[in-house]
Amino acid sequence: MGFTRRGAVRTPVLEIAYEEAGPADAPVAVLSHGFPYDVRAFDEVAGFLAASGVRVIAPYLRGYGPTRFADAATLRSGEQGALAQDLLDLLDALDIDRAFVGGYDWGGRASCIVAALHPERVAGLVTVGGYNIFDPALAQEPTRPEWERTYWYKYYFHSEAGRRGLERYRHQLCELLWTTWSPEWTDAATAYRASAPSLENPDFVDVVIHSYRHRSGLVAGDPRYAAIETAMYAQPPITVPTVVLESGADGLGGPSATEDREHFTGPYTFRELPGIGHDLPQEAPREFADAVLSLI
Repeated sequence: MGFTRRGAVRTPVLEIAYEEAGPADAPVAVLSHGFPYDVRAFDEVAGFLAASGVRVIAPYLRGYGPTRFADAATLRSGEQGALAQDLLDLLDALDIDRAFVGGYDWGGRASCIVAALHPERVAGLVTVGGYNIFDPALAQEPTRPEWERTYWYKYYFHSEAGRRGLERYRHQLCELLWTTWSPEWTDAATAYRASAPSLENPDFVDVVIHSYRHRSGLVAGDPRYAAIETAMYAQPPITVPTVVLESGADGLGGPSATEDREHFTGPYTFRELPGIGHDLPQEAPREFADAVLSLI
């Protein structure tokens, strides 16, 4: 059994929808998904953790599922500072003083930033792929060509053809990303169909396009997140107890977690999972749950 309850909270910017499992008075793990996924990535993880006495909360990120912006005039920002603030706002709205946090891709980035800037709110961190805090100073630096070619979608989204392509072919495009980023996951296409409805959120395209243009310096961010964005230039260390999970068969980019070791100054564990692709919690739920439990 996975999630058993649904809820929503109002924050200064969003109405954040989430799914929940486990005892209400137990240690809390807040798990955040990536692009272009949703909370279904944590269904089995939630079952394992709830059975072990953990309260699990998985929010739908801005632009996904039932989560909605409170004001039509708000910039549909996908910048990393916005994702981190959303996570903090969720904790505040749910009256959670301290939680274990974890995630991958966009959700891993939000979790890492909150752990770095607000360690008093984070009891422990599980991050897929290491230090997921984006370094704006390196935005224009190329990586190895064999890795660079896997980022084709990012450059596509820089163009208006890419925006229209995401609008017109969002499911064909996003399913393609699922299957190519998890090349050894034979059930990727089937699993995609369960998450596909979340990508019909009316703000999905705007948030995604802003995210990839902002990180390349092509558009301005939302001023309300400027302080967080500025703090990220310093690449702050993460001091909380951390488990880093590395996908051994990720079709996106190349291995990076071992290169990030110096950013973690607290208790640290590294585990590589052979044959597992980009959507690690959904492909290896037992291992992800065990990583959370090892911190608790």
